[in-house]
Amino acid sequence: MKPPLSLESLPQRQCATVATIDWSHLSTPEARRLRELGFDEGVGVEVLHRASLGKGPIACRIGRMTVALRRAVAGAIFVSPVAQ
Repeated sequence: MKPPLSLESLPQRQCATVATIDWSHLSTPEARRLRELGFDEGVGVEVLHRASLGKGPIACRIGRMTVALRRAVAGAIFVSPVAQ
């Protein structure tokens, strides 16, 4: 099994499962938003698109929703890639 990597570094179109979230690196509003969106351990996630030049938000799919996350927030989410 591969060690978890941050959602920020997950390749596009690679399915993964949330392994852990480093809540201590998120502000209270950021953590609340992630919980409201359904981010938690064991949830499936996929990176759909990254803003150009590697500085903007990351679009990802969680369940049937597509959400945009700031890179700093995505860096606090650690995932385990799913073998395809």
